[in-house]
Amino acid sequence: MYRSLDARGVSGCALRVLAVDGSIMGLFRKASSDLSLLIYLTRRFFYILAYGYRRNICNVITSSGATIGELYYRIAEKSKIHGCPAGVYPSLGIGGHITGGAYGSLMRKFGLAADNVLDAKIVDSNGKLLDRAAMGEDLFWAIRGGGGGSFGIILSWKIKLVPVPETLTVFTVSKTLDQDVGFKILSKWQQVPNKLVEDLFLRVFLSVAGNNGTKTVTMSYIEMSWIESIIYNSGYPTSRPPPTDVLLQAKSPIGEVYFKAKSDFAKEPITILGLKGMFKKLLEEDAALVIWTPYGGMMDKIPESETPFPHRKGTIFMIQYYRNWTESEKRPNRRIQWIRELYSYMTPYVSSNPRQAYVNYRDLDLGQNKFNSKGNCIEVQVWGAKYYKDNFKRLVRIKSKVDPENFFRHEQSIPPLSY
Repeated sequence: MYRSLDARGVSGCALRVLAVDGSIMGLFRKASSDLSLLIYLTRRFFYILAYGYRRNICNVITSSGATIGELYYRIAEKSKIHGCPAGVYPSLGIGGHITGGAYGSLMRKFGLAADNVLDAKIVDSNGKLLDRAAMGEDLFWAIRGGGGGSFGIILSWKIKLVPVPETLTVFTVSKTLDQDVGFKILSKWQQVPNKLVEDLFLRVFLSVAGNNGTKTVTMSYIEMSWIESIIYNSGYPTSRPPPTDVLLQAKSPIGEVYFKAKSDFAKEPITILGLKGMFKKLLEEDAALVIWTPYGGMMDKIPESETPFPHRKGTIFMIQYYRNWTESEKRPNRRIQWIRELYSYMTPYVSSNPRQAYVNYRDLDLGQNKFNSKGNCIEVQVWGAKYYKDNFKRLVRIKSKVDPENFFRHEQSIPPLSY
C-alpha cells in the first residue's frame, strides 16, 4: 500500500522524485533553514529471491521495509535448517537494524547480521541506484554498521543465511535477589559468558517483579525449532505461545510504549559493590530492565575494522538499560532522569576511553550535531568514538566523498569534513 503525501503547504523546498524498481521515493530539503526532511514513499513489500544453494551457501534478499519477524517467517517457510543472525524482536525493521550492526542470539556462532551481508542496493544523494559493485567497497563497508541516515536510502539487503539445527533447546532460570545472596550467581556468570562454546547463548535479564513476598525458583527446558525460539525470546507468553504467523503482524509483544534506552560494554566483571549499587538503583523503578548480552565466540574473531561496528574482542558482555512508559505517564522526564542516573552510576564498571555505546540504541545524551558550526567536527568525535571507536575517522572520510553536501543528516549522522 502506498502512503500519500500532501506537499502543497510546504514552501521553500526542493523536491526530487525518483522511480526505482516500481517504488517511489521523495527527497525533500528545505532551502530556508538547516532542517532536512527525508520522505521515503514506497509500497511496503517483502520478497525472497535467489533462495537456493551454491557451494552450500544459501542467500536471501529482503527489502528494507520488511520487519525481522517477516524475514524470519519467510525463511522458515522455505527451510527449517537456516536462519539469519539478526535480532529477536519481530517488529524491528530490517533496513535500519542492519545499518547499526544487528546482533542477536546467533552472534556468538556467526557474528552480526551486518557481518553476513553480501550485497545491498542504495540510492545515494545524487539519486543514483547502486549495488555493491557500483557503490564501491568503501561505501559498502560504511553501510554495514555505520548507522542509518548518513549515506543514502537502503532499498534491500542480500544476506548469507546460516545453518541452524532443526531442534534446539531453550531454557529459563528465574531467581530473586534473596536466592542469590552475595551475588554469587551473577558473579560466576560474568566469569564465563564469553568463554562458553559458541553454540550456547546465555543471556541475563534483570528486572523488578512484584510477587507478594513469594520466593520461587523456576527452571524449564523446552525443545523447539529455531523460528519458535524467536517467539519464545521475543516477549510473548511462554506458557501458551502464539502461532508462528504472529511474526507477520509487525507488532511489538509489549504494545505501543515510549522508552529511553542506553548501552554499555563490560570489559571486566562488575564488582560486588558495583552490583549492590546497581540493584539499589534498579529497585527504585517498577518497570525497568537491564539486559546483559554475552560476547565471545565469533565476536572475538572478527577484527574491529572489518565493519564500522567495533565492539569485538575483549568484551565480556553488552549492557542495555531500558525504561518504558505509556502515553498516560504523567512524569516521563522522571523516568528519563532515572535511567541517566543509573548510567552515570555504572561509569566505573564499564568500558572507558572511550565509553562505548551501541549505535542502534541511539542516545542523544552522548552528543548531537551542530550543523554549519565550525566546532562541530571536534564535538562529534566525542560521540562518534563511543559508537565506532577508530572506525569513525574512516566513516567521516567516506561521508565526505559520497555526500559532501551533507544531504542525509540528522542529530547523530556521520558529518563530512566540511561540516
